[in-house]
Amino acid sequence: MSIIVGFVPTPAGEAALTAGIAEAMLRNEDLVIVNSAREGALVDKAVAGSDILEEAGRRATEAGIRATVIQPPYRDDLADEFLDVAREVNASLIVIGLRHRSQVGKFILGSHAQRILMQADRPVLAVKADGALC
Repeated sequence: MSIIVGFVPTPAGEAALTAGIAEAMLRNEDLVIVNSAREGALVDKAVAGSDILEEAGRRATEAGIRATVIQPPYRDDLADEFLDVAREVNASLIVIGLRHRSQVGKFILGSHAQRILMQADRPVLAVKADGALC
């Protein structure tokens, strides 16, 4: 079993990584760090550079956790792709970061995090950028 972390290079992504490392240490499980980009997108602000992903993996290994970093592309829906990866790695826990959004923003744009929370078939730990549990 492993813990899967949705990582983006933002404060919310950093909070998710920190919480994922802590949970992996507590549970003595491997960590899978996922950073995904829309297939064919030339620019995507959610995509972390290789140096950032190497640092994320290094943080986990320095904490004594075996970590894997993957960047699976997604075609139609990021939440569906992320949940598919969680099933593939038999994740015991999904860790995601949340950022504040207005009610109108949630309605118009939807939310990958909200969809993951609602559709996951395993426990989800959501953390805010300040590290608070949600």
